[in-house]
Amino acid sequence: MSVETTALFLDRDGTINVEAEYLSDPDRVELIPGSAEAIREANETGIRVFVITNQSGVARGLYTEADILAVHQRLEELLAARGAKLDALYYCPHHPDVGSPPYRIVCSCRKPKTGMLEQAAKTHGIDLASSFVVGDKCSDIEAGKNARCATTLVMTGYGRIERDRCRPDHIADNLYEAWHHIRGILQSRKKNA
Repeated sequence: MSVETTALFLDRDGTINVEAEYLSDPDRVELIPGSAEAIREANETGIRVFVITNQSGVARGLYTEADILAVHQRLEELLAARGAKLDALYYCPHHPDVGSPPYRIVCSCRKPKTGMLEQAAKTHGIDLASSFVVGDKCSDIEAGKNARCATTLVMTGYGRIERDRCRPDHIADNLYEAWHHIRGILQSRKKNA
C-alpha cells in the first residue's frame, strides 16, 4: 500500500467491552455504551479501526488462543449489529514471567511494546505518527507513546485506577467521548492541510 493512512488503535477489555477479568467466554462479551457508535462513526469518516489487546491468560493457562478468537468473533458480531466494524484484531498471548514456552517469552508485541501497532502499520499501510491509541491502562498509553501515536485514557475499565500513573495526551469518560475529541483533531488537521 503506497498511501499511509491514519488509524484508531483500541484496547479491547475496559475500552470497547466491559472489563471481565481474563475474558474467555463469548457469552460474557458486553459492549460499553457508546463504543459501537464511536467505531461506526470512525468507519464512516474513513478512519481504520484496530484492536490491540494483551491476552496473557493464554500464557497463564486460563484459556486458549481459540477462546480469544471466539471472543473476537462475538465482539465483531455485536459491533456489526450496530453498524460498526473493525479492520483487524491483534492480540498478544505472551507473558515474560508466567507460563511455559512458547507463551512464556519476552516478546515485542506485549503492550507497552509496539509490536501489534507496527504489524498493523506494515500490513495496512498505517502512519503511526498521525494515528491514535485509546485504552484504559497505562500500558495502552505507553504503547501509543512508544509508537509516536496520540493517546487517550478512558475512564471505563481500569481508567480511574490508572489515571494518576500515566500521562496520556487526553482523558475521556469513555470511547465515544474519546472519538469525538479525536474527530475534532482530524477536522482541524484537514482545515490546516
